[in-house]
Amino acid sequence: MKDQYLRTGILLGPEAMERLRHCHVAVFGVGGVGGYAVEALARSGVGRLDLIDDDRVAETNLNRQIIALRSTLGQYKVDAFRNRVRDIDPDIEVTAFPVFYLPEIADRFDLSRYDLVIDAVDTVTAKIDLIVRCREAGVPILSALGCGNRFDPTRLVVTDIYKTHTDPLAKVLRTELRKRGIPGLTVVYSEEPPILPAQELLKALEAEKAASGRRSIPGSTAFVPSAAGLILASEAVRLLTDFDPARDGRLRGGHQ
Repeated sequence: MKDQYLRTGILLGPEAMERLRHCHVAVFGVGGVGGYAVEALARSGVGRLDLIDDDRVAETNLNRQIIALRSTLGQYKVDAFRNRVRDIDPDIEVTAFPVFYLPEIADRFDLSRYDLVIDAVDTVTAKIDLIVRCREAGVPILSALGCGNRFDPTRLVVTDIYKTHTDPLAKVLRTELRKRGIPGLTVVYSEEPPILPAQELLKALEAEKAASGRRSIPGSTAFVPSAAGLILASEAVRLLTDFDPARDGRLRGGHQ
């Protein structure tokens, strides 16, 4: 085990670290949420990462996205992340796909080859397609729901999609997944009600709104998307390693 992973290995154990080294994870969407998930997965020693996102680093990303720096403006986010991950650990295999994932190009991705998929995309159609295809392939998937227009990172939780509330995106997803007979989905979402944006600043984002095709651009902070991404990565590592200190009697004061 490399020295850079010793602190993580002290918690997870050497067998778990070896398992992570051989894991192959795909992250769809590497913006505010997905980007922090990529960062944490790389620093945890996941051996292979496929990154899927067609967006380029823009100045409006500087407030929250870990890949967004003055030096990366204009670069494809997946290319910037490939360079960043190599700088963290050159032995991690990173494949960058600068594409916008939709069902029309889904055949380009054999989801069955992944040990786990992280869904951090914004488009409902893409989310549903990924979830359905992962279920068909027998691959675990973790989905991030809305982090825009939220302020309080302590309101983020990990739960099943059918236990969610408050989040408008969750409501749409629950309806669509129920129609497709999907019995459950692990999500990271915020219980905080969305905050109404300050209308006087929205005009400054008209160009970004037109380029993205969105009906509206949500407000965002440095702390909610990042916290959601780190929670996704934590849950991913737990699933990939079957980490359970309570079961293994390793909690302080717990039963041995």
